[in-house]
Amino acid sequence: MFDFILLMGKVFYKLLGKEWSEKHIRKITDHVFDMVKNQAETVNLTFEDLYIAVLLVYNGINKYIPGRHFDPPSKRRVKEVMKECDINKDNQIDHDEFFNFIQKMAPETFYVVHKKIITTLVVAPTVATTTKKAAEGVPGIGKLVQRLPNLVYTALMTIAAVWFQESFQDSAF
Repeated sequence: MFDFILLMGKVFYKLLGKEWSEKHIRKITDHVFDMVKNQAETVNLTFEDLYIAVLLVYNGINKYIPGRHFDPPSKRRVKEVMKECDINKDNQIDHDEFFNFIQKMAPETFYVVHKKIITTLVVAPTVATTTKKAAEGVPGIGKLVQRLPNLVYTALMTIAAVWFQESFQDSAF
């Protein structure tokens, strides 16, 4: 049974891996870039706008992803990365540069966030498997749980956990 859980985690990792993670990071960065740009009423972000954007990204990560708190980088670090990502050297970050800026700004943060997502895909099936007996004793649903094979029950609980996490993140941004 545990082999099935590991296999399921690997399959979800392949399906949702890097492309899925980048899609969600892109979604967050696009939202933040547009929000800051509209408030600043400019096309590109200056250093001040960029620092506000970084604070908003970290606020979103800390607010909507459970776990430890991530401190935003210092202003000095933001300036350093801004210089690296400012391809046209106009001292501003445009929309295309912003995604790369955020990825360079916090690679360890995004690694931990990605790791949490994958952990959910492994932990959820394990918890589902170990708590099936307890769920069989719940009035109303216990008989249904008893009739479901372990593999089906585990798969349903994992899908529910992923769906819950996905819907929670979609409502965040």
